Amino acid sequence: MSGEPLSDVPARRVVVLDGGLSTALAAAGHDLSDSLWSARLLLTEPDAIRTAHLAYYRAGAEVAITSSYQATFEGFARRGLGAAETAGLLRDSVALARSAAAEVDGPRWVAASVGPYGAMLADGSEYRGRYGLSPHALESFHRPRIEVLAEAGADVLAVETIPDVQEAEAVLRVVAGSGVPMWLSYSARGTRTCAGQPLSEAFEAVRGVAEVVAVGVNCCDPVDVDEAVSIARSVTGKPVVVYPNSGEHWDADARSWTGAPAFEPARVAGWVAGGARLVGGCCQVGPATIAELAAAVGSGR
Repeated sequence: MSGEPLSDVPARRVVVLDGGLSTALAAAGHDLSDSLWSARLLLTEPDAIRTAHLAYYRAGAEVAITSSYQATFEGFARRGLGAAETAGLLRDSVALARSAAAEVDGPRWVAASVGPYGAMLADGSEYRGRYGLSPHALESFHRPRIEVLAEAGADVLAVETIPDVQEAEAVLRVVAGSGVPMWLSYSARGTRTCAGQPLSEAFEAVRGVAEVVAVGVNCCDPVDVDEAVSIARSVTGKPVVVYPNSGEHWDADARSWTGAPAFEPARVAGWVAGGARLVGGCCQVGPATIAELAAAVGSGR
């Protein structure tokens, strides 16, 4: 763990996040077509995850987001794992990132990924939302994993790719009062969540929850980031977290990305000017691009 709490740093400067963990793993030749996605490697090749984290740290990322995005009690239960084994794998996801951080100089932090319910379904639902679940069912899904990750020693919970205000509110009810810092980032299109709610309404959900240290968007098109940053900052006054994907589009049926990339590190200056303080990339953004982004951020500090 870095000596200074991550939540204190954005008040002074921009913090560089990593890129897509799955992107680095796929580039290294690992098959991620499984419904567990990168979380499968927690079972089969954990050192590959550690190596991917280290690649991002060495590229200039200061925060690594763990491989727990698609690691859930339900998903691992389908593979025959019990609750204790799953909890151990969740703790491992934090330990692997922490181990990689120890190999590089300078402040490095670990963000424990809390993916949406739709990630567990592995059908692209995190880009649609509206699962048809009750608020209670969503809380029941998120609570056990959040409790394990909160105890595992991460610096912050990265509640990410949340498509729906209802799901965000469920997570906030789980975290509120715990004292565990978290950021909340939505999957979005334009100025709306992927479920269609205005981002202004979505960001309002964090009011009164002291544990929220930043709000923003991730795995969205880079061209949508500027407006999202402006809305997040004006609604909440909190530091803004942004880590869009490459601008390509996920085909859930084919389980592949299509289209042309539009992620340009030169865009970062505009995001920072609008209030972004934690900046990185998501799917299809690899270590080389994070190195360019880190250089761009460093030159503007």
